[in-house]
Amino acid sequence: MKNRRKELHMTQNLAKKVGKKRPYISRIENGEDIRLSNFALLANALGLSIELKPE
Repeated sequence: MKNRRKELHMTQNLAKKVGKKRPYISRIENGEDIRLSNFALLANALGLSIELKPE
């Protein structure tokens, strides 16, 4: 996510776009556990999709 955020030059706007605070985004990028609903919000804001596949 961090790489994609940097590609899109979304330093400050990502947190605003998903309704979270910057420290939360930083914690996620540093490996803190994340709820799937928040992960989906962030992925969508970054133009990414989530795909679940059976093993």
